Amino acid sequence: QPQPQIKGLSGLIHLSKRLLANASFVTPGNRLADVGTDHGYIPIALVQEGKIPSALAMDVNPGPLERAKEHIQEFHLESYIHTRLSDGVQSLHPGEADSVLIAGMGGALTVKILQEGEEVLKTVKELILQPQSEIDKVRRYLEQAGYRITKEDMVWEEGKYYPVMRAEAGEMHYDCEIFYHYGKLLLENAHPILRKYLQQRKELCEQILEKLNRDGKAEERTRERIREIKEEMQRIHRALTDYYDEM
Repeated sequence: QPQPQIKGLSGLIHLSKRLLANASFVTPGNRLADVGTDHGYIPIALVQEGKIPSALAMDVNPGPLERAKEHIQEFHLESYIHTRLSDGVQSLHPGEADSVLIAGMGGALTVKILQEGEEVLKTVKELILQPQSEIDKVRRYLEQAGYRITKEDMVWEEGKYYPVMRAEAGEMHYDCEIFYHYGKLLLENAHPILRKYLQQRKELCEQILEKLNRDGKAEERTRERIREIKEEMQRIHRALTDYYDEM
């Protein structure tokens, strides 16, 4: 099927830094399933660029899906991008997609979608994941579910940090706790945005610890929080020392 002609339409979609990072991880020529598509911008941009032949824009909520549909129609891409109401990948059929993108959700929800869609996801070539929280849980799940992370990036936009990863079928055994939290490939490449994130977290942890110690409450919850903060500080120290030569 020939790629759509963009001339005379309302121009090309311009993606934010975060969306651009996610889109860049999709292997050219792959059919994409965009889970939690929201506005449908990533499938639109990738089809416009001729990077992918087709896409499924999926969302659990009718509202965002309707918005995505309007944008797809606005760019006359209905023949290339179809919308589908779906809770995670529940409505995805085997063999329909080569790449599955799950972005902008919490880590626990990301893992839930991966677990519930385990069977259909075995039929795709790659997962592109951009969890917003509990990223270590996502990496742990991938390791035990028979995936390996083949590419990682991190962007900073409007005061927030966004890690993105590509996972494919294969073995991965992390022998170091910091890999789950910060990303083995990001650390090995001494990624500059990760360094900025680690330095910011270090300062924040120091401030929180100082406040907790100053308050001096001996409650179990406070003691537990102090322990968690100290553990995170140890991880940050190791990451900065081993991979960024910071003492």
